Amino acid sequence: MKYENNKVSDIKIAYIGGGSRGWAWTFMTDLSMDDSMSGTIRLYDIDPAASKNNEIIGSQLSARKDTIGKWDYVQSDSLKDALTGCDFAVISILPGTFDEMDSDVHLPERLGIYQSVGDTAGPGGMIRALRTIPMFVTIAEAIREYAPDAWIINYTNPMSLCVKTLYHVFPQIKAFGCCHEVFGTQKVLKGICEETLGLESIDRRDIHVNVLGINHFTWFDEASYKGIDLFPVYRDYINAHYEEGYEEPDKNWANSTFECAHRVKFDLFRRYGLIAAAGDRHLAEFMPGTEYLKDPETVKSWKFGLTTVDWRKNDLKERLEKSRRLADGEQEIELKPSGEEGILLIKSLCGLDRTISNVNIPNSFLQIANLPKDAVVETNAVFGRDSIKPVIAGSIPEEVLELINPHVVNHERILKAALTCDRTLVYEAFLSDPLVKGRASDEEVKKLADDMITNTLAYLPEGWR
Repeated sequence: MKYENNKVSDIKIAYIGGGSRGWAWTFMTDLSMDDSMSGTIRLYDIDPAASKNNEIIGSQLSARKDTIGKWDYVQSDSLKDALTGCDFAVISILPGTFDEMDSDVHLPERLGIYQSVGDTAGPGGMIRALRTIPMFVTIAEAIREYAPDAWIINYTNPMSLCVKTLYHVFPQIKAFGCCHEVFGTQKVLKGICEETLGLESIDRRDIHVNVLGINHFTWFDEASYKGIDLFPVYRDYINAHYEEGYEEPDKNWANSTFECAHRVKFDLFRRYGLIAAAGDRHLAEFMPGTEYLKDPETVKSWKFGLTTVDWRKNDLKERLEKSRRLADGEQEIELKPSGEEGILLIKSLCGLDRTISNVNIPNSFLQIANLPKDAVVETNAVFGRDSIKPVIAGSIPEEVLELINPHVVNHERILKAALTCDRTLVYEAFLSDPLVKGRASDEEVKKLADDMITNTLAYLPEGWR
């Protein structure tokens, strides 16, 4: 990297999953709108045609007169080529296909176990992790060999286990996981403030919060806006709008299974006194299966949806067609900020800025005092030149800790199961998962685990056969 006139040039970024038809375009767009950094993006993907397409799309974007961030996009044919000499690496991969995800999400429904996302917790999240962990072992080994000093940014789910695997394989790695769920809850608080306090145009980043928890099951025990304690504001709003929830101006939960009315958040606040800081679809999967995800009618009553994998398959067809149009020059990427902070964090690690943001890293400094050191936790951290310093978040209240602990224990079980091909550990994890616990007999749950493993064998090591 070269520093001159408050800018950094010749940055080398490896993008693992460089054929992405979603995150990659978001990343490219954010880079193209910032002129303080430039360099080369090396796109590596197990689907070379997809990464070649993104090379064309990225190069066209960089050549446009209305883009100020200029980057060279090149396809890499191997992890070695992508990683050697890189300053940063972004990991954004889909472990398996939507056929495997179909089994992850929908097969448990035969036991009355419903999942609204299926990529982090519950049976779907755990089986997805069995596919993902071997891939991350390979990636971590390559980083250790070819780019030991690079900063690694993970966007892949299940976030906690992906980051945990990277550190397990290469303890000295400089890796962290980024997730935008906290931003979404800051936006909810922003909207409630504007509506109830008569304020206008609040910047989401001015909603200051203390973040503590694990990915997709994060919580705020402090929230303020310019001296205003937002807990009483939030409590009053919930008391007045508990049944209808909070409808964001540009979103409607009834028209999209990705949206919600935040009623699960409201209910969790009433029960535990903290602001649950993820989307309702994620939060519900960490709770007992007899509650928010008991059945489709219950889900609807809480005003969120069950995202079907058929929807994702149809969306992929549309993305593939969009990828063709972009590469052929029939369509241009819209220059619109994504709201993600990945580019801002890279700038800070380059020394151009200093940022406080939520991050997923091991609890090495006991930033959450009553979780294990080897747990991957989500708290705020200070990003500066070549450093991430986690903010001490404090302890999680006991009642909330009881909700989080089963998942932390299962992270250990599933990591070990993936590394040793041990079905017994998978059975234990399934039987202790809150969504599953008490919903079926032990024999039925074990049979479910076996069938879900069978449906994903193509992506598992030989030891599972």
